[in-house]
Amino acid sequence: MPNLLKVLTVFGTRPEAIKMAPVVQALAANPDDFESVVCVTAQHRELLDQVLQLFNITPDIDLDLMKPNQDLTQITTAVLLGMRAVLQDVQPDIVLVHGDTTTTMATTLACYYQQIPVGHVEAGLRTFDNYYPFPEEVNRVVTDSLATLYFAPTERSKQNLLKIAPHPEGIYLTGNTVIDALFYTLEHAQCNSPVTLPAGQKLILVTAHRRENFGEPMVEICKALKTIVEQHSDVEIVYPAHPNPNVRKAVDEHLRNVDRIHILEPLEYEPFCKLMEQATLILTDSGGIQEEAPSLKKPVLVLRDETERPEAVDMGTVKLVGPHFDKIVSETRRLLTDEAAYKAMAQAVNPYGDGKASARIMDALRAFQQQRLSTKAEVAAKA
Repeated sequence: MPNLLKVLTVFGTRPEAIKMAPVVQALAANPDDFESVVCVTAQHRELLDQVLQLFNITPDIDLDLMKPNQDLTQITTAVLLGMRAVLQDVQPDIVLVHGDTTTTMATTLACYYQQIPVGHVEAGLRTFDNYYPFPEEVNRVVTDSLATLYFAPTERSKQNLLKIAPHPEGIYLTGNTVIDALFYTLEHAQCNSPVTLPAGQKLILVTAHRRENFGEPMVEICKALKTIVEQHSDVEIVYPAHPNPNVRKAVDEHLRNVDRIHILEPLEYEPFCKLMEQATLILTDSGGIQEEAPSLKKPVLVLRDETERPEAVDMGTVKLVGPHFDKIVSETRRLLTDEAAYKAMAQAVNPYGDGKASARIMDALRAFQQQRLSTKAEVAAKA
């Protein structure tokens, strides 16, 4: 159909899949406006497949690029070469990418080489430090410098984009699609929490897997977790540990067989959402959880020294403690023992949106298509 906008959506990791799933669902729900094609690079194979199944998404193209112990150069070149063929075959009107992964950056570069417009979902996040987080900060800077449409999750990210975007008229304030995904998942959940605690026990949910925390920072985090359960007999820690060997080495050395610390294999998104609901507080170096937790009224201690999501810090629902033993232990103690401090963080205000980001992205894509059709008509009239 000539008036349909042909949209190629590309993602490769579990976090991307979670946040792009509502967009893929919205595209599929509007067949009169969009021809939707989904491509996965499978930068994360098993973790990605779990999310695809949850949201009933069957990719049209699967590059299946995951290989053991790939470095960033290998992933980047594999995506570039893989996407070159995909773009030549599909010939999309626009390509949608998400966030700050190597898949996102390399796909955007491949689109640039073929002069295909890119729409960047979750655009405009910044720490303004090219090496923190690494390589995510540069991935999103490169993507934003080449994109045509920008779907900013917050006003702050929009302002960041206005300073550098080559196409400021293409900036849309949408909210974050992860809230759409969270609400959908909890509404359709068919499972219980994977952990049952004894009566009266508090659950602390932990995720830690960032590249910048590999090595000594991960050891500091693990030692802090062990100290927390030693100091608080009413606490149980649940840690779904990432399969990366850099994570597992520290976890196995310092946390295996520690009483009241439960090391789980990576969870599918649905049971993980149930765990977030069940948790008293969350310790994480993940970006998405900083966005989801405010909707669930859960305080978050961020195991990083900087965050590209400062809105929740400003609102008081998130606090940076870094991968530092003393700060992790002391701030956790404060939230467990000071009711006023806990209530101050567990406020209901979520700066990341209302669960309608995908609908706003659809409206932006419709406007983009109208502009394309108008431009074509003008060119045809002059011919």
